[in-house]
Amino acid sequence: MQRREFIKQTGLLLGAVPAAGTISISKILQKESASAFDPMNWSDVRDQFPLTRSHIHLATFLLASHPRPVADAIERHRHALDENPVFYFEENFMTAESIQRAAAAEYLGANPDHIALTDSTTMGLGLVYGTLKLRPGQEILTTTHDHYSTEMSIRHRAERTGASVRQISLYDNPADASVDEILTRMRNAITPQTRVLAVTWVHSNTGVKLPIAEMALVLQEMNASRETDDRVLFCVDGVHGLGIENVNVNELGCDFLIAGTHKWLFGPRGTGIIWGRPEAWNAVAPIMPSFGPDYGVWLGFLTPDQVPVGDHFTPGGFHSFEHRWALGEAFRFHLNIGKARVQERIHLLNTLAKQALAEMPHVRLHTPMSENLSSGMICFDVDGYTPYQVVENLLVHRIIASTTPYRETYARLAPSLINNEEEVQRCVDVIAEMR
Repeated sequence: MQRREFIKQTGLLLGAVPAAGTISISKILQKESASAFDPMNWSDVRDQFPLTRSHIHLATFLLASHPRPVADAIERHRHALDENPVFYFEENFMTAESIQRAAAAEYLGANPDHIALTDSTTMGLGLVYGTLKLRPGQEILTTTHDHYSTEMSIRHRAERTGASVRQISLYDNPADASVDEILTRMRNAITPQTRVLAVTWVHSNTGVKLPIAEMALVLQEMNASRETDDRVLFCVDGVHGLGIENVNVNELGCDFLIAGTHKWLFGPRGTGIIWGRPEAWNAVAPIMPSFGPDYGVWLGFLTPDQVPVGDHFTPGGFHSFEHRWALGEAFRFHLNIGKARVQERIHLLNTLAKQALAEMPHVRLHTPMSENLSSGMICFDVDGYTPYQVVENLLVHRIIASTTPYRETYARLAPSLINNEEEVQRCVDVIAEMR
């Protein structure tokens, strides 16, 4: 139902939103943008970002710089909201989020109804793990490689439901991790009490990329003999794979994929998504009202079955609308470049760096060399230096790197679309001199 029709039928804000002078998102998106670029030219792609040229940026996965198409969309929405906030909000708030879900669905190869919009990975993890329908005695199985946000979301839910939490290690030495080892350890750890398997696609503490599709096949076999309420739900924090890996979300095989979109995808800061299989959504319960079609149910003009499940799990309230409503531009930016080309480029730059580091006797590489088990992060140690000293030394040479914020800390590089071969070579040259 269009917002204007909705207002007419309900009498909501009657007379406050005249037809004349309103500005819709569709008109905003149709405006000629000054952001046209050649997506086949990596230098031109780099030029879309306002990142300073005085430094080599190898930690942009933390919080993205907005490329021009995204920044322009944010500014257009901001201008329209500042110019006439009531008109613009009332004209668009019933439809704007469905436009963003449609863009996300095109990128993921998914149904937009199965996508919820969030503000971050952490919010998405909280909305899924924090609302799981669990019985006392059931178990959430997770790993020792996961982020604080996963661990705490799971712990909070277990305390409220009487479920238990168990952690396993999927590998001992990340550099030597193998698909067989990971699958074997996962299979052996699952018990009749296991209701949820919570993992992270790409481990930001080691750079290991889990074989999610292969893990899903093992779970599919194990779930074949289980009742619906006892099948193992496969939940994935996908933030460091989304925006790199060229996959269709259905091919991944997981039940939930949760990710912020303001990292590798270069989306507006403060945005994220949850994708869930239709049957998987039945295993969680919404806890926050939505301001989309769900609002029509409350007013009595829609029935719950007319509301997309993703809308039920999209938190309502007043957000930074100029950011959320510009999210679709980030997906289109990547689609214009091509998902396959994005994956090839990022893996190429990371492989160049890993090969160079692996040849240095004073460097210990913790990330697997194989592209099947790694993605856009490289974790390593340098003899005689703490991880923090490695980062400080690189910064002296105007190279921005990072450390892994975990109990065991490594130095970390993350070459992405904004980098080139020369920058990667400059970085490894500096590390080679750290003897």
